Amino acid sequence: MRSRIQRLTLTDFRSYRQASLEAAERTCFLFGPNGAGKTNFLEAISFFSPGRGLRAVSTAEVGRREADAAEGLPWAVSAEIGAGDDRIRLGTGLEGDGGGRRVARVDGESRPVSALADHLRPLWLTPAHDRLFAGPAGERRRFLDRLVFSALPSHAGEVGTYEHALRERQRLLTEGRPDRAWLEALEARAAKAGARMVVARGETVRDLTAEIDARGAGPFPAADLALAGEWGELADEAEIEQRLIRAFAMSRPRDGAAGRALAGPHRTDLTVVSRQSGRPAGVCSTGEQKALILNLILAQAARLSRAISQPNPILLLDEVAAHLDSERRAALFDEIEALSLQAFLTGTDEALFESLKGRALAVRVEASSLTPLDD
Repeated sequence: MRSRIQRLTLTDFRSYRQASLEAAERTCFLFGPNGAGKTNFLEAISFFSPGRGLRAVSTAEVGRREADAAEGLPWAVSAEIGAGDDRIRLGTGLEGDGGGRRVARVDGESRPVSALADHLRPLWLTPAHDRLFAGPAGERRRFLDRLVFSALPSHAGEVGTYEHALRERQRLLTEGRPDRAWLEALEARAAKAGARMVVARGETVRDLTAEIDARGAGPFPAADLALAGEWGELADEAEIEQRLIRAFAMSRPRDGAAGRALAGPHRTDLTVVSRQSGRPAGVCSTGEQKALILNLILAQAARLSRAISQPNPILLLDEVAAHLDSERRAALFDEIEALSLQAFLTGTDEALFESLKGRALAVRVEASSLTPLDD
């Protein structure tokens, strides 16, 4: 499904009071000094998906702040997507003051925020991912869940249901003498959502592995992927659900004492091993880690781009080009073009995008002002 951005408008978003860009379905590279607003622009696009955007912050944090203001202003991001006259208008933002709620609209009609995923599927890579392989397992789970969600939007709801049920269960356990029927109901709810999470994660890892295999050797190192932990290799949803129900029931005293659930798919880890060196990604060089992550994102984009009934992914690559040599930069740009994807890339130096000139729209960013340049 064609889902390229024609026009994007930001209102009171981060450093932007008001800004518009006529992307006209093109890949765009934004360049300018640090602090100019390049990442803020990508973050605005990332909010066309449910969740907390590429910086993983609350929606109240991204509103522009007036001088000495304690809270940000209500903000809005809108986009026209599609081709020719066949366009759809999307909008999302925060109603009211900082305590308002996030809303979404499709062609002017109010819709659940989750409905945005029916029209746009942003995939992003930022400098924060530099610590992905060496950091805590929770970061890798969130990274994997974002990949799962980009292909299966309902996954976000399953994760939310699972986490909420576990929080409520923990509250009952720490209060002492919990209502048994209510406790069992929460555990059953968590088990059902958790089983679906496990299956979706496993399918995503298998699909990504198949895509990596099909792509073969290339400029970016391939990775072997696996899910570590008790629940990582299970595939039968009904079996997983029953095993989780038993595990939750048996671990109540231990979880109550520990203050958290010690068993379940929330403790699964994504393991990544470089095929090139045979070493875990966490001990690879910084350059190899960056290339491994980029290859995962490209593999995900490639498989999603073939899903006829789903919107094509839009790539948001923040400061990625600066960490690649000229050969890999050119290969990245060629891959984006070969997959017929729209991408938004950022960098401080215009020269980083030399091989993209003539194939993408150059945009100078200065003090949150966007200036498209002629080819």
